[in-house]
Amino acid sequence: MPNRRMGADTAFDLIVVGAGIVGTTLALRLSQGTPGLKVALISPKPSERGAPEETFDPRVVALTAASRELLTGLNIWPSVERVRACPYTAMHVWDGEGGGEIDFSAAELGVEALGHIVENRLLVASLERELETQGVTWISGQVTALEHEGDAVAGVLLADGTEVRAALTLAADGARSALRDMAGLAVREWSYGQSAIVTTVKTTQSHNFTARQRFMHTGPLAFLPLVSAPGECAPRYSSIVWSADEPLAQSLMALSDADFGKRLGRDFEYRLGEIEQVAKRYCLPLTQRHARRYTCPGFALVGDAAHSIHPLAGQGVNLGLLDVAALAGEIERARERGVALQHDSILARYERARRGHNLTMMAAMESFKRLFGARDLRLLWLRNRALSAADSLPLLKNTLAREAMGLSLS
Repeated sequence: MPNRRMGADTAFDLIVVGAGIVGTTLALRLSQGTPGLKVALISPKPSERGAPEETFDPRVVALTAASRELLTGLNIWPSVERVRACPYTAMHVWDGEGGGEIDFSAAELGVEALGHIVENRLLVASLERELETQGVTWISGQVTALEHEGDAVAGVLLADGTEVRAALTLAADGARSALRDMAGLAVREWSYGQSAIVTTVKTTQSHNFTARQRFMHTGPLAFLPLVSAPGECAPRYSSIVWSADEPLAQSLMALSDADFGKRLGRDFEYRLGEIEQVAKRYCLPLTQRHARRYTCPGFALVGDAAHSIHPLAGQGVNLGLLDVAALAGEIERARERGVALQHDSILARYERARRGHNLTMMAAMESFKRLFGARDLRLLWLRNRALSAADSLPLLKNTLAREAMGLSLS
C-alpha cells in the first residue's frame, strides 16, 4: 500500500478510519469519484494482500447486485471474480418446523445471479490493490482521540502522538466503534441472546449454486455456496452461518468436528447430504446496534459503526456499501457546486438518505427473528402460511427479491 509509514504531510481533505470492506471501499470511491481530493485511510491492522488464498476464509459476505454494481464501477469486480466469487442463481428458504417454503430464481427475475458469495479477505485484498493506483495515503496507526476546532471534529490523534487533520473524519471502524464513542454519538444496542457459528464445510452433494436457509425456533441456519475446489467436478463447499440461542451455540462449539458435522447434517435435514469436512469454527455474539445520530460537525459514521443487524438476511455489509454510495455521492455533489467539505448540509443529507432505510431493514430483521423464533402455534401457522403465500404470488416474490438484491435503491 502507498505511504504505509507516516510522512511529513498530515493534512488531508478526508480521513477514513477503518480498513475493512466498507472503509477501503469508501476511501477508493472518494479518491476515484472526486479527483484532487487528498484522502487518508487509517488502520492499525496489517494488509490483507499477503493473506493465504489456499484455504477458504470463514468470513464471507453475500454481495447483492447493488453492491456488485458499486464494485464494478470502482474497477474491483473483475479481480474479485478472477480470484474466488461464487454466484448463487437460486435461493431456497424453509421453515424447519412447518411446511412453509419459498424459492427465488435468477432466471425468473431475468438476472444472471441473485448475488455472489465472496470471502472478506480476498475482497479487501482486491480493494487494497486498486487503492495503490489512486494515491490514497495509508497510515498505519491507532486512533486515540479526535481533534477539534471549536465544536467540529478536525482530525485525529494517533497513539504515537501524530496529529492527522482533515475537513471530514469518516469512521468505518466496525460495530464496536471507538471513534463513535470518542465523538459522543449515543447508540441503542441490545443482545439477540444468540451467537453465530461460522465455518466452512464440505458436503457429499453439490450445492448447485443455491443459497439455502432453514429457520428454526433456536435460530436460522444458512448454507452459502462457495466455488469449486481445484480438481472438483461439482462444487461441494459451503460457508455456514448458524445463528443459535446461546446455550445451544455453546454446546455446538463444545462438540468435536465429527459430532458437529453429524449434528449439522441432521439439523439441515441432509439437504446437501452428509457433512464430509468441517473447518475451524468461530463463535460470534450477535448484538443489534443503531446510532441515534450518524453525524456531528466534521464527522460521520459509516457501515457497522452506525448500524449492525442480525445476519439472517446477510445484509450487514450491503447496507454499509449503500452508506458508502450515499456519502460519497453527497461529497461529490458538494464539490461540483463549490460547497466546502465542512458544510453541515453534506452530512445532514447523508444521514437523511440512509438512516430511515437502515432503520427499516433493522426492524424487518428483528420482526423475522421474533416471528421465526416463536413457538406459539398461531405464529407457527402464520409464518408458514406467509411463506407459502409469498411463494405463490409472483409480484410479491419479485418485490421481495429485488429488495434483497438492493435493486430497489440502486
